[in-house]
Amino acid sequence: MLRRLREIPPTAGLPLEAADLLPHPDQLAAGLAAQLGTPQLQLECSGTAALLLALMTLRARAPGRDVVVAPAYTCPLVAIAVHCLGLRLRLCDTRPGHWDMDAHHLAQLCDQRTLAILPTHLAGLVADLGAPLALARDCGAFVVEDAAQALGAREDGRSVGLSGDAGFFSLAAGKGLSIYEGGLLVTRDAALREAFLATSASEVPTHPGWEWRRSLELLALAALYRPRGLGLAYGMALRRALRRGDPVAAVGDDFPARIPVHRVGRWRRGVGSRAALRLPAFLAANRQRALARLPRLRELPGVTVFGERPGTTASWPFLLLLMPDARRADAALARLWTAGLGVSRLFAHALPGYAYLADRVPRTPMPQAADFAARALTISNSAWLDDAAFERIIAVLARL
Repeated sequence: MLRRLREIPPTAGLPLEAADLLPHPDQLAAGLAAQLGTPQLQLECSGTAALLLALMTLRARAPGRDVVVAPAYTCPLVAIAVHCLGLRLRLCDTRPGHWDMDAHHLAQLCDQRTLAILPTHLAGLVADLGAPLALARDCGAFVVEDAAQALGAREDGRSVGLSGDAGFFSLAAGKGLSIYEGGLLVTRDAALREAFLATSASEVPTHPGWEWRRSLELLALAALYRPRGLGLAYGMALRRALRRGDPVAAVGDDFPARIPVHRVGRWRRGVGSRAALRLPAFLAANRQRALARLPRLRELPGVTVFGERPGTTASWPFLLLLMPDARRADAALARLWTAGLGVSRLFAHALPGYAYLADRVPRTPMPQAADFAARALTISNSAWLDDAAFERIIAVLARL
């Protein structure tokens, strides 16, 4: 019974300590900017809220443009954000066996109505921005890097989020550093940075109700983000969703249509400020653990294991792999998803596969993205997944 109460989180989040909850000066955005070597970071209440403000600002700068191009394999919140602003979403299929946007398909989608292209740094790994940057230059669009899962990732020694016109990070639960919900917006363009700040000042309200809720959720995260606590906070809900045949809820992809937008309170900013002091060591340990385990996974026949491209450094919240076919991916999940070992799916479907997004997502088939979604598995990179537990995962995958 005690063993069943233990649950490894699906992603490696930075655990909070009791001292983090004490009052502390707000140094969150400034401290992270110094760590990452970025210009000023703009703190918002979620990564999605940061994306909303970025697109709102860019639309005001280019009023004749109303199309956002995003990968077909990405978080449903991207589609929800685009729809909330009254913009049009165009989906780009991924290249075979990968999550990066297919360059040929992307070229067909970009035109004079394109406002922004949204490449995604997935699983803490750095996306190839060559095609998005070149095509955006050709058609006059902006590039907004979705780095929600990649706080701390770098390319050529520079933080992700700085190659395009803007980028955003998430501080949600399980995304490395967390204040339960939070987001950071960054740009290397000083004028655009001032415009983002002005949009936030005019559009983001103070909402005590939402902030009280997030504060209570952050306290619960601090108390339960441990293997024993996650059995109650995460594992039980996961198993209920799977018993009723709801993989979207099991993954956590069932998002409401309304995106909360409000100011982040002083207490939560202080909690993040203190925890952020431990972030560099945490990321270094994550990377060391991931790089040590990748060779073992690469021994599995037919399994694709994603790693760092040359010149890049990942943040490694989890390990991402592609099974040889959907049947074996489903078989692996049937054995491992409820085993408490931190094995999961990243997204339940490619975006056209979510029934609840039918009014917000084009229904055009995206065969490569759908294939990737059907075959992809994630393995937690949490320090709580010890070598013995990791070998249990390997044994199941090897039998398949």
